[in-house]
Amino acid sequence: MFALYLTAELTGVTNLRPDDSEGNPFWYTFKVQCTSCREVHDKPVGVSRFENNDMSGSRGEANFVWKCKNCKRESSASIKAAPAAYEQTEPAKKQKVIEFDCRGLEFVEFQPEGSWLAEGVDSNTKFADIDLTEGEWFDYDEKANDEVSIKELKWEINRA
Repeated sequence: MFALYLTAELTGVTNLRPDDSEGNPFWYTFKVQCTSCREVHDKPVGVSRFENNDMSGSRGEANFVWKCKNCKRESSASIKAAPAAYEQTEPAKKQKVIEFDCRGLEFVEFQPEGSWLAEGVDSNTKFADIDLTEGEWFDYDEKANDEVSIKELKWEINRA
C-alpha cells in the first residue's frame, strides 16, 4: 500500500481536494516505475478510481493496468477510497490525500493536473476549478474581503 501525501501553505482556504465524483472523475496523473526492471515509463499515466480494467490471465480488475515496455510484465494499481480533504493548519503539515494498492509498479511522481476544490475558512465560499499545475494558486474571497492562496505545494509518495 502506498499513499500520496501533500504539504501546502493554505491561506484563507481549507478542505483542498480533487474534484472527483462518478459524474466527473478526477484523473490522478503519475510517473510510473516497474518494480521488476526498475524502468521509469517516459510518459505520465492517468488513474481514475471510477475506471476498472481487466487484468490478463486473471478474473480481477484494477483501476490501472499497465504493461512495462521494457520487461513486458503486467502490473496494476487500485485506488482504495475517496480522496481525503487537505485541512488548513498552522504550520502546514503533511496529510494523506489518497491511498492506492500497487502490484508490480510504483508511482514515483505525482502531477496535480485536473480541477481541485476548496472552501473559504471563515466564509465557506466554494472555490472550484483550482489549477495547481503551476505549484501555486491565488484568488479573492468576496465574502471575507481577503486574498486566498495555496502555495509551497510538496507532493510525496510513501508506503502507507
